[in-house]
Amino acid sequence: MAERIRILVVDDHHVVRQGLVALLNIMPGIEVVGEAGDGLQAIELHRTLLPDVTLMDLQLPTLGGVDAILKIRAEAPAAKFVVLTTFDGDEDIFRALQAGAKAYLLKGMTVDELLSTVQAVHEGKTKISPAIAEKLAERMGTQALTTRELSVLERIVAGRANKEIASDLDISEATVKSHINSLLSKLGVSDRTHAATVALQRGIVHLK
Repeated sequence: MAERIRILVVDDHHVVRQGLVALLNIMPGIEVVGEAGDGLQAIELHRTLLPDVTLMDLQLPTLGGVDAILKIRAEAPAAKFVVLTTFDGDEDIFRALQAGAKAYLLKGMTVDELLSTVQAVHEGKTKISPAIAEKLAERMGTQALTTRELSVLERIVAGRANKEIASDLDISEATVKSHINSLLSKLGVSDRTHAATVALQRGIVHLK
């Protein structure tokens, strides 16, 4: 009898996590060895359990999913991750795959999709659906924001005025306006409101 694929499930919603654990435990060749409700707990459990595959949500308390993946892979470069999330923005997808996830699933997936994805990632393969690949291709065709532009954009989304952004970042209002003009161009929008909408849709910024 083949060895079971040992899974760590990371999701901050208790009911969702329990449902996933119950579902995975009845799948052939799968065994859930641990579950975590936040990014820091995921790191600790991965260190002690050394699962074959980790199912990782992106929006987590204490430490987000992408950062948790990066920290785990810094300790265990061969660690394998399947991102399982409700977020389908191209920036979310790009960041997760760049961090080292080998698959990106949305929570509306079928049981068969989940099983085949876990098996593929366990075998060392990358599994990306056509819809996710299309969004990733769109992201690759856009200009990345600089760290400072991202900081300005986050504050635009939070409703901060230019004067407040300048104070927050300890820069002049003229520099803020320069960053805004640049990020508007990169996002392909004409004003702050549209920039905020696009930032949220694409997963560049998330509301806290």
